[in-house]
Amino acid sequence: EARQELDRWIRSELHSTIRKVTDALDDYEPQEAARPIAELIDQLSNWYVRRSRRRFWKSDDSADTQAALHTLYECLSTLSHLLAPFTPFLAEALHRNLVAKHLPNVPSSVHLADWPEIDPNAIDEKLSSDFKAVQRLVSLGRAARSKAGIKVRQPLAITVLVPRSVTEREALGRHTEQIADELNVK
Repeated sequence: EARQELDRWIRSELHSTIRKVTDALDDYEPQEAARPIAELIDQLSNWYVRRSRRRFWKSDDSADTQAALHTLYECLSTLSHLLAPFTPFLAEALHRNLVAKHLPNVPSSVHLADWPEIDPNAIDEKLSSDFKAVQRLVSLGRAARSKAGIKVRQPLAITVLVPRSVTEREALGRHTEQIADELNVK
């Protein structure tokens, strides 16, 4: 209930990844199955965890902190299942440290656990599209800063981003604060 938009986005990406991996493995395409996992890990570590860092550091037991931690736990424990066919020992270590050690009545091995189920209600194509646009705009903004020789630590008074489509323009309008924070625009 207390999940922020960022939490809902990474859950959407997680369940989309489960669908892609399951479909590719059902078609006996292991390389096509591994690619979405790598993309999810990149999104999880380079965007979700970095953007949620302050929420994790809070010492209070607020609903927001609990939502962030629960979302991260869900992603990591599900990743242990998705990784099992590709990196069995790493997946086993993740499962034992995150799940088996703390929850009763779960299989002691990730290789004995059920494959993750897709939650179609968690998948939000619009939100995923918005975040792809935001990440693209942030990447372009960082590239412009780099080209101008201005480090991200130095705040800017203003920045101008030109979206290439109506979808990007709408995403820019909805996520202006996130983009400004990423580009250090005051």
